Amino acid sequence: MNSTVNPASAHTFGGNAAGRERKQAVDEILAAHLQRTSPEPQTARRHQAFDDQGAFLYLEDFLPREFTEKLVEAVHAVTPAINRNYLPGHKQGGSVSRHAIDELAPFIAELYRSPVLIRWLEKISGDTLQESPADDPHAYALYFYTKAGDHIGWHYDTSYYDGRRYTLLLGVMDDSSCRLEYELHTRTPEIADQPGSVQIPPGGLVFFDGDKLRHRITPARANEFRVSLTFEYVTNPNMRPWQRFVSNMKDSIAYFGFGQVFRRKGGKNGAA
Repeated sequence: MNSTVNPASAHTFGGNAAGRERKQAVDEILAAHLQRTSPEPQTARRHQAFDDQGAFLYLEDFLPREFTEKLVEAVHAVTPAINRNYLPGHKQGGSVSRHAIDELAPFIAELYRSPVLIRWLEKISGDTLQESPADDPHAYALYFYTKAGDHIGWHYDTSYYDGRRYTLLLGVMDDSSCRLEYELHTRTPEIADQPGSVQIPPGGLVFFDGDKLRHRITPARANEFRVSLTFEYVTNPNMRPWQRFVSNMKDSIAYFGFGQVFRRKGGKNGAA
């Protein structure tokens, strides 16, 4: 599926909102967009669908076009910070953590923290959501499938926090055959597992409880290109020291490298 966004044509966000803070512009545009595309009755139906599918929702079209354009700009901005990783039998690809994103593509942090977005996700999930702590490199991250064989095997987005962790997966660019394959209800013995598969277009959305959805990304072929963005929100930001150690080691080895995970400790993490 080819991306419909032309990076060269992406305009400077907020250029017509003279004198406004970029964060305010993000909320204004997103609020108007959701009012058109997801009014209250529609949002209520999507919440019911989310529950019926065991905490999972897929929308082919979610983001305003100008936001998708800004995310494409962000992809180009963070390219020098991509960390390639390979775990035999499990995953291969490139990743950029929130710490590098804060420095190189701050629009992503502004969207992540948008009260309008968080309130809408709360209506879908039925939970009160909080941002991940400032030292969590997974809070928002970009994932690159750009070489033959790039993929991630079957897994859950396991929460190391005391509460639940929700994943918001946004399509950014896609000129690939990669698919998100998933199984619903695997944690509910009385309901049969339900397999599914989607190819998330630019601006599309998948939202799910990370501990409930078993999923994978199928391997990219030669000369294919896919980039996705994830946001992680939690119901309780507390994490025990041992769990934090395990989480940091996993992120260092499997995703971002030790430099991106540990270099920002004590710094200005999370500055939007």
